[in-house]
Amino acid sequence: MALSRSARLGAVATAAASFFAVAASSAPTPGAPGIGDSYFPQLGNGGFDARHYDLSVAYDPGTDRLDGRTTLTARATQTLSSFDLDLQKLDVTRVEVDGRRAKFTRDGDELRITPRGPLRKGRTFTATVTYGGVPEPLGGPIVFGSNYGWMKTDDGVFVACEPNAASTWFPSSDHPSDKATYDIRIKAPKGLTGVSNGRLVSTYDKGASTYTHWRENRPMATYLATATIGKFDVRTGKTPSGIPIYVAIDPVLKDSNSVDVYAVTAAATDYWSEVFGPYPFEETGAIVDDMPEAGFSLEVQSKPAYSAVRNETTIVHELAHQWFGDSVSVARWKDIWLNEGFATYAQWLWAEHQGTRSAHDSFLAGYDSRPADSAFWQIKVADPQHDTMFASAVYQRGAMTLQALRERIGDKAFFRLLPAWTKLHRYGNADTADFIRLAEKVSGQQLDDLFQTWLFTTGKPTL
Repeated sequence: MALSRSARLGAVATAAASFFAVAASSAPTPGAPGIGDSYFPQLGNGGFDARHYDLSVAYDPGTDRLDGRTTLTARATQTLSSFDLDLQKLDVTRVEVDGRRAKFTRDGDELRITPRGPLRKGRTFTATVTYGGVPEPLGGPIVFGSNYGWMKTDDGVFVACEPNAASTWFPSSDHPSDKATYDIRIKAPKGLTGVSNGRLVSTYDKGASTYTHWRENRPMATYLATATIGKFDVRTGKTPSGIPIYVAIDPVLKDSNSVDVYAVTAAATDYWSEVFGPYPFEETGAIVDDMPEAGFSLEVQSKPAYSAVRNETTIVHELAHQWFGDSVSVARWKDIWLNEGFATYAQWLWAEHQGTRSAHDSFLAGYDSRPADSAFWQIKVADPQHDTMFASAVYQRGAMTLQALRERIGDKAFFRLLPAWTKLHRYGNADTADFIRLAEKVSGQQLDDLFQTWLFTTGKPTL
């Protein structure tokens, strides 16, 4: 069948319109400077998916200077004319994209990189940034009023970055929704040990320096990365179930050690593997540093970092985070109760396991100790706000929510739910709606009223 001339012209016009529409949709555009998290709008970056970080850092404790070279491997999720990385304060001297020199500009904590040509959607590319300076820790009310991030110690540095301080020491897409694998190489003065995530690939001395290379093969949020440096007594081995363990303790704390960090880490890792599902990483362990100014501990992936020797419950809390927070990470920071409420509830489960107090009694102790007019009950756990995202209610009322859920659906369903959650979102991200949906599926019950009361409403719930 032959087309008439008008039909042929119409077909040509339609084809041309389609071509220009496709061309317009794939035209190069800048990547967004943030993912739009309501608490940290400029954190993370749009237009690409981070796949792997290769970090090389050299630190001089005498001058507090850090010199670094970071190579990010990423996949473009749109056709990029330029893209951003998060980097706070440090000076950039050179940027390359796929091995070719690239232009860059700075705007506050944003490093905007313009490659020589557009990066097509779906393409994998590398960005290498050479930088240096004196990293500055962050402060303010958010982390219990403490400084956090890159913190100088008497013999090195303590690195604990939740929620937004990873970009104080390496350029990154600094948001937990953009996880990647890591190679971390640390150069430090000879006699100091650099401890990081995953497994130790190599360590050697050369001249006046010690070089260590760590590799984290499981996806990791930026805030969980560390390059803690200092004098450490190191003990390695395996847990009773066979999981490799690496524990580094500052010798200054040796005489004040009130808990066997190695033994508790081994026992808790194995027990949580029974309750929460298989241990998600290649190694477990601990970094215990003499850093009293920090006053907190952090669930660094594979090796929680403790700013001093704490106690057994702190250790079981941080190890529970390996499942809740590290393997299954928040999609947005407002869902932080999925990390802290679960890890706090793990402390209650540990006491129950030890036979010292039931989780029900732990629930009642927290509930009864706070009168109805306490400010504790005025935090909305499912959206606690930026400055109060680590308020005690996020921890304690979050844990209360889980106990209320357990008593509603029963032990059988509850202890199916926990490993189902960690399996479903293993190495990924999730939010509160995902958890509610799974809880209803596993239990076969409609649970909107329970979660509305405990997570989305202020005020002291009536039991």
